[in-house]
Amino acid sequence: MTGTCAPPAEDRLAQAAALLEVRDVTLTFRGLAALLGVGFTVPEGAIVSLIGPNGAGKTSMLNCISGRYRPDQGSVTLGGVPLLGMKAHRRAAHGLSRTFQNIALFRGLSVLDNLLVGRHGRLGYGLLAAVAYLGKARRAEDAHRRRVEEVIDFLGLSPYRHQAAGRLPYGVQKRVELGRALAAEPRLILLDEPMAGMNLEETEEMARYILDINEEWGATVLLVEHDMGVVMDLSDRVVVLDFGQVLASGTPAEVSANPDVVAAYLGSDAAYAGR
Repeated sequence: MTGTCAPPAEDRLAQAAALLEVRDVTLTFRGLAALLGVGFTVPEGAIVSLIGPNGAGKTSMLNCISGRYRPDQGSVTLGGVPLLGMKAHRRAAHGLSRTFQNIALFRGLSVLDNLLVGRHGRLGYGLLAAVAYLGKARRAEDAHRRRVEEVIDFLGLSPYRHQAAGRLPYGVQKRVELGRALAAEPRLILLDEPMAGMNLEETEEMARYILDINEEWGATVLLVEHDMGVVMDLSDRVVVLDFGQVLASGTPAEVSANPDVVAAYLGSDAAYAGR
């Protein structure tokens, strides 16, 4: 039996088409620029991290992509389809989902119901079918529940499935939020500081889930994260923002060796490179 070795990640991504393209995005609030001419691409199948000091514009960029903010100029496309002006639920149906820096679960709903909310953009039947619970609606509901059960098993949420999300430990709530985004079957998942507030064990566990989401579930990932150890370990590409502009982009090794990046952000954490 013969075979060939898999190509290095850099070669694989060099050949991959851009799933997300951000071009010349500018966003201002009362004349103050949060983003100024930002542009970058996320290759399909990659994990790309968006890093920078506090206030650099990272979450603002995610909000432009997901539809919470409308930039003053520029373009954002997913799979070649323009996103700007598209309603948030249509973006979800097109394959975009996200988590939030501050947990945004329905605290009174169970874990199962929170994950089912993530399937809303995948509903393929109308109100009449839903009310009458006709064949199409019944089949679709079964499919939605199967997908949610796969997510519950994957994230180890079975012991919590019927518990109210707001009563769960913080680290479990972060997993539930990740699960809700994953339940939508995203082509691109935006993760806004998924490790924030976690201890070392929870951080390592979340990092493994992100890798598996990318490698086993086939989702492209755009990650905002302050933990440079996590960024350097997980990322195929890194984009650095500073004062709302792209300061540098490239592989983790290239970015961590860039003196402008070291001066602006990484500092002593540059030692994480090559871990």
